[in-house]
Amino acid sequence: MTHPEDAYLNALKEILDTGEHRPDRTGVGTISKFGLQLKFDLQQGFPAITTKRLAWKSVVSELLWFIEGSGDENRLKEILHGSRTSTENTIWTGNANADYWRPKARFKGDLGRVYGVQWRSWRAPVFGANRMAVKHIDQLQLLINGIKKDPYGRRHILSAWNPGELDSMALPPCHMMAQFYVGSSGKLSCHMYQRSADMFLGVPFNIASYALFTHMIAQVCNLSVGELIISFGDAHIYDNHLEQVREQLSREPLVLPTLELDKDINDITKFTMQDTKLVDYNCYASIKAPMAV
Repeated sequence: MTHPEDAYLNALKEILDTGEHRPDRTGVGTISKFGLQLKFDLQQGFPAITTKRLAWKSVVSELLWFIEGSGDENRLKEILHGSRTSTENTIWTGNANADYWRPKARFKGDLGRVYGVQWRSWRAPVFGANRMAVKHIDQLQLLINGIKKDPYGRRHILSAWNPGELDSMALPPCHMMAQFYVGSSGKLSCHMYQRSADMFLGVPFNIASYALFTHMIAQVCNLSVGELIISFGDAHIYDNHLEQVREQLSREPLVLPTLELDKDINDITKFTMQDTKLVDYNCYASIKAPMAV
């Protein structure tokens, strides 16, 4: 019987077997394929990768940080570690401290107008009276309102790719757009497009994050969950991750866990770290690998 995790593992195998060697921005080098897709039925269990340990708290804290609309790593530290002044790292620490970004940062920990800022405060020009002003669009709230009022609409879209502000981001968005779809049975599905995918380190994180996000939106819209579909542009394995990928592929997937959310929450902004629980998550040990920045 096919295991839900096989879709991800098979993509790793396909890249190893048929991908092309390419130089990349980081200088590390990759094996890459263009145009892969993964599908997960969220009714079959929560798609947390079991063939290595998923950093669940990091997944939850980053998503809550996005939902807040923050671009401040210090706030992410507060959500994850309990203190804005924590000396512990987050998954954004490397980008916050990157040589190319630090001259642009307004303060230590500033990441600019990254994902959450675009989700909650997309800047749009307003013309009138011989001058131009700027209004801020809360895409996330518009998305939820749209799903509630017009569930079968085709405009349930959240975008982080803002061409006019790419230079104002520590990292241009990799997972750049998501479209949500309500089926006739009342199930909410999500189709996310990811332009650049670090298949070993990043993608297990992205799968879990958008699965959690879909569950949260479904709950506040009084829906159940359907499918999570992720389409990749450049899907790659870094040259210094090859040994780790082969180790992961030697492992057989385990039974998927389930997700528990606080059922009393009906506002997307009210979820906290304590309100999201991964139940019966059994997995193999972590496999360490360096992150390319």
